Amino acid sequence: MAVSATQSMVGLSIQHEGAHDVARNLPEETPVAIVFNGTTAAVMMATPADLKDFAFGFALTEGFIERLDQVESFEIVPHESGLEARFQLADDRVKAMQARRRNMLGPVGCGLCGIDSLEQAIRPLPVLKCTGPRLSKSEVACATSALRDHQPLHDQTHAVHAAGFMLPSQGMMLVREDVGRHNALDKLIGALAQNNIDASLGAIVLTSRVSVEMVQKTVIAGCPVLIAVSAPTAHALRLARGAQLTLAAFARGGGFDVYSHPERILIGASDAA
Repeated sequence: MAVSATQSMVGLSIQHEGAHDVARNLPEETPVAIVFNGTTAAVMMATPADLKDFAFGFALTEGFIERLDQVESFEIVPHESGLEARFQLADDRVKAMQARRRNMLGPVGCGLCGIDSLEQAIRPLPVLKCTGPRLSKSEVACATSALRDHQPLHDQTHAVHAAGFMLPSQGMMLVREDVGRHNALDKLIGALAQNNIDASLGAIVLTSRVSVEMVQKTVIAGCPVLIAVSAPTAHALRLARGAQLTLAAFARGGGFDVYSHPERILIGASDAA
């Protein structure tokens, strides 16, 4: 079953001057089952594009695998009711797979679907090294605008999130889009891993707010800087501080707030704004 990332749909546009038929490209979403060694771990509603990136990013950030060489085989299998991202993992990952197994349908935007204990929801995070990229004020302030320039699916639909990876002095290197903000981030992290791009050298940029799971995924990916167009939650900020993650929010209109570990941003008087 081939599924397009968008579908043209017809509706009726009601405006001050009257009503008229309108055709718009809308983002598609389809059930995607993530299956490890024959066992379904999660079923997420996702945009059916870059699904290998999504599956590998999910497997990495959710702890099913730690390295790509722990995957013995992978395939996307179409079904009448959706798509199956099918992994065969090395035997030494079976216990991890069982510990992280999740069995429920995940609505769009839900990053903790199926977690069955508080301990799993607020899992311990590694502490990032104090070193990392140094970004100028202008790079952080313009990050979400730069991301916006790399969102073709949003241009068509105006209804999807994006996650991008930028390098200091080089700009936006990689962008992934999805109807779900967590899915977009998983796609990006999967793409970074498969392209052998070191996440510790740059910053992740989001079109969404920063919730707990967005911090968790960023830290697990090893990226030391997270920049978002909207606000963090209080607990997400506590996690960011504890993990030594630089968290910048409200990055829009030429400015931003920085809430944790500002040392990775050149905010001194000598920095060109």
